[in-house]
Amino acid sequence: MSKAFTRESDADDDEELSAPSIPSSGTKNYITRDGYQLLRQELMTLIDVERPKVVDVVHWAASNGDRSENGDYLYGKKRLREIDRRIRFLTKRLEIAEVVDPSLHHGGEQVFFGATVTYIDESDAKTTVTIVGTDEADSLAGRVSWVSPVARALLKARVGDVVRLAVPGGSQDLEVLAVTYPAP
Repeated sequence: MSKAFTRESDADDDEELSAPSIPSSGTKNYITRDGYQLLRQELMTLIDVERPKVVDVVHWAASNGDRSENGDYLYGKKRLREIDRRIRFLTKRLEIAEVVDPSLHHGGEQVFFGATVTYIDESDAKTTVTIVGTDEADSLAGRVSWVSPVARALLKARVGDVVRLAVPGGSQDLEVLAVTYPAP
């Protein structure tokens, strides 16, 4: 059966995963050493473990004959495309990554990439965030991208500084209470 009679579309094949945004072309994709290792580990797992398993399933399913109604074959091919897409994405992200060691600023009071910053806002809510690369940001874990509005407001500030953060309702003042870096 031709692809014209299946529910799959060619657009699915060509669609790339959207990369977290970097301010402008030519700008570095900063990442911590741990973040780089996690991306690399995910890439190696996909290449060495996941993809070979799916290829085996697709090969087995294809040998069963009629592929048009073979769920294992159809799902396997779709999963293979997803894995290949993620491999391409991770490869590109790792190629442009610039690993930064935040421990170089250990003991400093100024906010740079990799800093863990505790600040208080106008409503006296105390928040702690770590400024990391776009590929390792996780707001639930308090890890914000260095291109996020809060990180941009905090960068270059020192302990005791009050910075202005643009928010949808106007702006908000944040006071930097503490800045820490991982030990070397």
